[in-house]
Amino acid sequence: MSETALPKDDVRPVPEAPVDTPFNETLPPVVPQRRGNGLAIVALLLGAAGIAVGGWGVWQVRHLQTTNQQQLSQVQALGDETQSLKLNAQRMSARLEQLPGADVLEERSRLVIQLQGDQQRLNQRLETVLGASRKDWRLAEAEHLLRLASLRLSALQDISSAQALVQGADDILREQNDPGAFAAREQVAKTLVALRSTDQPDRTGLFLRLGALREQVVGLTELAPEYKDRGESLLGLTADGDGASRWAQWWDQISHYIRIDFNADKNVRPLLAGQSLSQVRLALSLTLEQAQWAALNGQAAVYSQALDEARDVLKGNFNPDNPQSKVMLEQLAELSKQPVTVVTPDLTGTLSAVQGYLERRNVNAEDSIKPLPKPAASTAQEATP
Repeated sequence: MSETALPKDDVRPVPEAPVDTPFNETLPPVVPQRRGNGLAIVALLLGAAGIAVGGWGVWQVRHLQTTNQQQLSQVQALGDETQSLKLNAQRMSARLEQLPGADVLEERSRLVIQLQGDQQRLNQRLETVLGASRKDWRLAEAEHLLRLASLRLSALQDISSAQALVQGADDILREQNDPGAFAAREQVAKTLVALRSTDQPDRTGLFLRLGALREQVVGLTELAPEYKDRGESLLGLTADGDGASRWAQWWDQISHYIRIDFNADKNVRPLLAGQSLSQVRLALSLTLEQAQWAALNGQAAVYSQALDEARDVLKGNFNPDNPQSKVMLEQLAELSKQPVTVVTPDLTGTLSAVQGYLERRNVNAEDSIKPLPKPAASTAQEATP
């Protein structure tokens, strides 16, 4: 094949025909032969196919080796599982040998059934006891509300708060729906009627009004009216010109210190100024503050005494004809008529009735609760030495 293979461009020239050919015709060109190229391509294809077949064979061998290894590992795992199953079977057989017999199991099942029945009865008894304890808590709350109401009446004479507390106790007794609480509810109803028929004094309003009067004490400045004649006439004397003018100036100065009243029908009080005026204002303010405290605490005697002292201070040191002092006196007279204390109803009977009902209820509850009987099996075990 190497001898016949020629290059593509190796085309030999065709000899020209002799001139003296008889026919004087040119011969056709000679086509080059390509047979050698086709054989080379076929050889290359065969070689490539052989290489591919060899590679595929090698891959198949490696795949089979991997598969064999996986199967071996699976077989080993199955062997381990089989061994563990054998051990578990041996342990189960040992435990089965340790189990009690049929008669023991039957006795235990009977005890379990009995225990379940006792547990159900105990749960029912527990629910009953808890329900009764909730009612007892509510009744104890009602008693506590009545105690608070009695304390509010005795200490502060607070009718509104006491009424709300007694109403709460009555609501709790109504929730019980117990015929045995009839006597207690009757006493509570009487207390509610007595509280609703008692008027609550407006202590807060009295306190605020007295505070407003205390603020007006600072404004009491005009202690006495000044002389307005300005020197035009004095004991029938008149003057004109410069003398009259000087007399008016002089009288304007001394009128702040001296007051002449030809028609005086009462005791003449000295005019207050400076430190004396401040002391009188302070004394009046303190008496009003004391009246405020008495109004809040329901002290009628202290309240009346403080207002009387305030009126005495106004009348003894300030001019009653002054508009400010006159209005203050009228306000104090009106406030002195307002009540600061009331006669509160007594809650002792109501509280005793509720306490008696609670005692009777507790006695009945103790009688109704009885201990559970002991199981027969435990009794037999105790009897066995």
